[in-house]
Amino acid sequence: MKLTREFFEQSTEQLAAALLGCRLEHRSPQGVASGVIVETEAYLGVGDDACHASRGMTPRNAVMFGPPGRSYVYFIYGMYFCFNVVSGPVGSGEAVLIRALVPGEDGISLMKERRKKEGLRDLCSGPGKLCEALGITREHNDLSLLSGSLRVLPRLQPISQEEIVAGSRIGISSATHLQLRFGLKGSPYLSKQFTPSR
Repeated sequence: MKLTREFFEQSTEQLAAALLGCRLEHRSPQGVASGVIVETEAYLGVGDDACHASRGMTPRNAVMFGPPGRSYVYFIYGMYFCFNVVSGPVGSGEAVLIRALVPGEDGISLMKERRKKEGLRDLCSGPGKLCEALGITREHNDLSLLSGSLRVLPRLQPISQEEIVAGSRIGISSATHLQLRFGLKGSPYLSKQFTPSR
């Protein structure tokens, strides 16, 4: 099974929730590494001061203004890569940050080797951690997530609305009042536990 283009054409907020339970998979020369998405954050383009696209298009964020369903990978703090799913209509500059995964059975040893960690809980419980574990770098920017080596795959089992919680985004200094962080309730793999607002 694979996702369709229409899946990525949902509104950014809807997509951020719909991605929970989906799988992120990277097939690299070193092997396959994957995980189930348990935490996301929506970024809403020009009207969202915390969004990279809030001041318009630049060489760095240009992919955010393209079609939904592509990867947006950026470097932060001079140390970490962060992986996003481009969303919203073409020209809107919107994206969903993938914040945390439950490590999949495929590639556990590879992810541990990349992260220099043994515990499963710490392998992918943060946006920089999951990119390191899956081997995602800047070379994976602006790729289709429907096919190829880096893909988002559908949920293996349904998730009810009651299992999804929302709250304020973290790690930002602007637009902190927006309730655009989504997670699977009670998951021990969230980047940080949070008290849901709804």
